[in-house]
Amino acid sequence: MAVSEEGFPARKRLPSAGAFVSPSFSDNKLLLSLFLLSQEISSLSPLRILLKKSSSSITRKSRLLSIFFEELLRYPVNVFPPSAALCFEELYISLQRIKILLEDCSSCSKMWLLMQTPSISNSFHQLTGELSILLDIFPGKELDLNEDVEELLNLIKKQCSEKESDFDSNDENLRVQVLKMLDDIKREIVPDTSKLSQIFNRLNLSDSTSCSAEIENLEDEVQNQNDDKSKSDIVALIGLVRYAKCVLYGASTPRTTSRRRRSSVDVNFPADFRCPISLDLMRDPVVVSTGQTYDREISLDLMRDPVVVSTGQTYDRSSISLWIESRHNTCPKTGQTLAHTQLIPNLALKNLIAMWCRDQRIPFESTETNVKSSGMVMNKTALEATKMTVTFLLNKLTASQSPEALNLIVHELRILAKMDSDSRACIAEAGALPLLVKILGSAHPSLQVNAVTTILNLSILEANKTRIMETYGVLNGIIEVLRSGATWEAKGNAAATIFSLTGVHAYRKRLGKKTRVVKGLLDLARQGPTNTKMDAMVAILNLACDREAVGKLIEGGVVDMVAKVIDSLTEEAVTILEVVVKRGGLAAITAAYHRNMMKKLAKVLRDGSDRAKESAASTLVIICRKGGLEMVSELALITGIERVVWEIMGMGTGRAKRKAGTLMRILRRWAAGQIEDHVNTGQSTTMTMNSTRIVLPG
Repeated sequence: MAVSEEGFPARKRLPSAGAFVSPSFSDNKLLLSLFLLSQEISSLSPLRILLKKSSSSITRKSRLLSIFFEELLRYPVNVFPPSAALCFEELYISLQRIKILLEDCSSCSKMWLLMQTPSISNSFHQLTGELSILLDIFPGKELDLNEDVEELLNLIKKQCSEKESDFDSNDENLRVQVLKMLDDIKREIVPDTSKLSQIFNRLNLSDSTSCSAEIENLEDEVQNQNDDKSKSDIVALIGLVRYAKCVLYGASTPRTTSRRRRSSVDVNFPADFRCPISLDLMRDPVVVSTGQTYDREISLDLMRDPVVVSTGQTYDRSSISLWIESRHNTCPKTGQTLAHTQLIPNLALKNLIAMWCRDQRIPFESTETNVKSSGMVMNKTALEATKMTVTFLLNKLTASQSPEALNLIVHELRILAKMDSDSRACIAEAGALPLLVKILGSAHPSLQVNAVTTILNLSILEANKTRIMETYGVLNGIIEVLRSGATWEAKGNAAATIFSLTGVHAYRKRLGKKTRVVKGLLDLARQGPTNTKMDAMVAILNLACDREAVGKLIEGGVVDMVAKVIDSLTEEAVTILEVVVKRGGLAAITAAYHRNMMKKLAKVLRDGSDRAKESAASTLVIICRKGGLEMVSELALITGIERVVWEIMGMGTGRAKRKAGTLMRILRRWAAGQIEDHVNTGQSTTMTMNSTRIVLPG
């Protein structure tokens, strides 16, 4: 079969500390605790769908035990015989285990519980056996129990000692049916709808909402498993439930306030988890040989693949790869020449980031792999279930539908495209893009948002970037949503899609030449709410890595945009300005000067974060270096600038200290009258000191 019985090991539970430790209670307090604990267990609702027989039996025994303990409390004893006290302590531990098992079964996924019915039935049987042994050795005579209490004790002993069947035959038959259906899906046999309906009705998964909740429970269940095989088997169940939800009950109602991710505006990322290039959390940290960490793409996003470069610095893989692809041979943070361009995964940091993201409930998915955020690999059964789900949804999409019905279908595709690389590949390969293009121009706001967000989620997969760029009408549709989308969310997700596409060097150059793209991003960065500003600015930052695109950005007013948002999105704004100034030469310097940018950068030096101060200091060095005496004078005349620079030299980050040191030398040379105006030679500019060129560190 697709999933064997061995494929579902016992669920890893998280019991309370008191479950396996004898309590340090006085005798009477221990007896009272036993009474309250047995009462609590007997008040728990028996399992109503699976394991009904086992759970009802042990709940009934706990109810009798609570009566027994209540009777003992009527005649308090100062000190119990040692054998009785030991029995009470062991009973306390056994009852704690029973309580945990019942609560665990009540809260977990129904599908997962079904797969475990043999092992859980055995657990109930073992716990009943523990109660039987403890009651058999209980020294009732030493406690001088009255006749009624002794009769009750004998009744409980008898019930605990009675042999019961290990499984419920109905549960076992249902489990076999599900395993058979998983095996059929693996062999590319589409499940019979009537049989599928019977199974899901039996599990009380009778509508779209309950199926969605079941999928969430299964996704949580993955976190309780350590080996890939168990995780993969759970993914097969998720695939089955998702397929059944769509086929039996239709798509779930979209959440109008949902966002595809939590942004850096909403979450304070630990500084060490931020990529120095993208200023956001690393997905794939790698090391270059000086110690800084960057993301694989320059993304202003979570580092999910940190790697090391030949200087020992750590960056997110996509960010540093993009840096190297742009023909840079130096470490972005230290300026040192790279001995080689091999990137070494920083696995320790990646694990720390993944754990932090899990605690914060932030999606963490390594880019361009078939490994999910939970660390599992998609198996054959899950893949075929995904293909069947996609085929069903796209067939529905091609039929004549109302905007509301289309919205539900596209929302399901959006959720599916968010899941993993295999799902993204299945959706694109099945021909979803031409169908989504027709919906991008919809007047239905929610439908437009879901369509553009589905394309955004598809674009995460590298192969899909090519499909999006080459499929007729898709890029133009995205650009149109960027410029005139019905909602800010639609515009922001269109900008995020542009950003995703700019991760490919050739597409970045192509998009950077389009005036509509540049203008749309700049307008969004100026006017949108915070989240959409962020989406636009990360795309602008990626475009700014291409020299040809920088010219378009300067013409479109990127410096004016930075001046407008620098107070609210300081780190992002100064990072963009640094890249633009570095690649834009005098055109960017002049634009920055005429818009009083020097004073704004000085304010960032004084009040900004460490990252913002680094970029502000670096930008000022470039402006002074390329702009000459006029720019240096503008900086020097700002009140208190030397004190601010001096403070950074003493307390800033390593890079900020180096840049601040360069600024201080420039200011002191200016004060000594040693700096002359810059000299234009063609397109290059220099700074001179007594006719000798000053070479300033970058």
